[in-house]
Amino acid sequence: MHPLDGIKVLDLSRVLAGPWCTQTLADLGAEVWKIEEPTRGDDTRSWRPPEIDGESTYFMCCNRSKLSVAVDLRRPEGQKAVRELAAKADVLVENYRRGTLSRFGLDYEQLRELNPRLIYCSISGYGRTGSRADEAGYDFAIQAESGLMAITGEPDGTPMKHGVAITDIITGMNSVQSILAALIAREKTGEGQLIDASLFDSAVALLANVGSGYLQTQSPPKRYGNAHATVVPYQLFDTADGVLALAVGNDQQFRALCVQVLEDLELADDERYQKNRERVMNRETLIPHLAKHFRSRTTLDWIARLKRAGVPAGQVRSVPEVFNAPEIAERGLVSDVSDAKHGHVRLTTSPLRLMGTPVRMPEAPPRLGEHTQEVLQRELGMSDADLARLQSETQRT
Repeated sequence: MHPLDGIKVLDLSRVLAGPWCTQTLADLGAEVWKIEEPTRGDDTRSWRPPEIDGESTYFMCCNRSKLSVAVDLRRPEGQKAVRELAAKADVLVENYRRGTLSRFGLDYEQLRELNPRLIYCSISGYGRTGSRADEAGYDFAIQAESGLMAITGEPDGTPMKHGVAITDIITGMNSVQSILAALIAREKTGEGQLIDASLFDSAVALLANVGSGYLQTQSPPKRYGNAHATVVPYQLFDTADGVLALAVGNDQQFRALCVQVLEDLELADDERYQKNRERVMNRETLIPHLAKHFRSRTTLDWIARLKRAGVPAGQVRSVPEVFNAPEIAERGLVSDVSDAKHGHVRLTTSPLRLMGTPVRMPEAPPRLGEHTQEVLQRELGMSDADLARLQSETQRT
C-alpha cells in the first residue's frame, strides 16, 4: 500500500516545477496522467545533451512513474477528452500562462462545475493575482528578482545562481504540500479548491534567515561565498590535498575543534572567539588562523579527527564521487529500472521514507504518448475509432 493509492492526477504541466510536483505525487502512489502535445511533448524532451540514444536525461529527472497521454489541447476533441479526464481526477496541476486554459474550457471555474471535488493547482511565475500575473516565470530570472542571486557568490564577485533550478524545485515541493493539505481538507468539507503556487513567492520565502534579518534590522545582507553570515567558522578550508567543509554550529563544537582537533589551547581560551557572536565579529582574524592549521594535513585526516571530536565536517565531492559513495547504495538512492528502449536506466529514487506506507519504486519515464490508448480507453471508454479520430484531428493541425 502506498500513501496516495487510488488518487488520480491530471498533469497539464511542463518543464520542471509542475512535473517535479506530480512526480512526487506519483512516488507516493498516485496515478499521474501526463498530458503532452502529440508532436513534441514536454519541452524538456528536447533539452539535450546530456542524452542517451537521443533521449533527454533532463526529462528523466522529473517524470518517473507517470503515464504519458498525447492529446492536442488546441483541438476540440482534445479539449473534450481532457475535460472528461478532469471530471474523474482528484488533482489537476497546470503551469500555463494566465487565460490559456480558460480558452480551452479547462480553467478552475469551468472544471469545478464538472468536478466540485477537484483540487486544482495552478503554478506560475508571479502568481495568478497582482500586476505581474500575465508574465511567464523562468527560474533564472526569478532567482535574480527574488534576492537569491544577490546573496549567492563570492563577496566581491558576481551574483550567482544555484547549480540547479532551485526555485522551480522548491515551488514543486510547496505545491505537493499544498495538494496534500487540500486532500486532507477535502475529507472534511467534501470540496476541492484552487491552489495558487508561485515561483516568486517560493523564492522569497526561501530567503529564510536572511530575509528575516533584513526585515527586522533593515540592514542589507552581504554575500559571504561559502561562509555563513551568522555562524563562524562555517565554510570551506583548503587542506594539504583538497578542500574541507567545516560546519561548527555552536560554542561547544568550537572548543572541541580547538582542543581535540587542532590541539590549540591558546585559540580555545581566546575571549575573541569563545562565543559565536564574538567569532562572527572577529572572523577576519580567526579564519586566517584556522586556514593555516588546515593546510597542514590531508582532507581525510582532518575529517577523521573532526568526526572523533564530534565536529561536523565533510569532503567536497564531485557528482561522480557522490554517486559512487557507499551511502548511495546503503540508502537506496539510485535504482536500476527496466526500460523498453534502453534495457534499464538508472534513476534517483524518492527521498521520502514512510515506514508504514512506503513510496512506489520508480518506473521508467514514459515515451511520448505511450499510454494514450490505455488511459483513454480505460477512463473514458474510447473506442479504437474514437482514438483514430483524435489522432487524425491532431495530424490536421
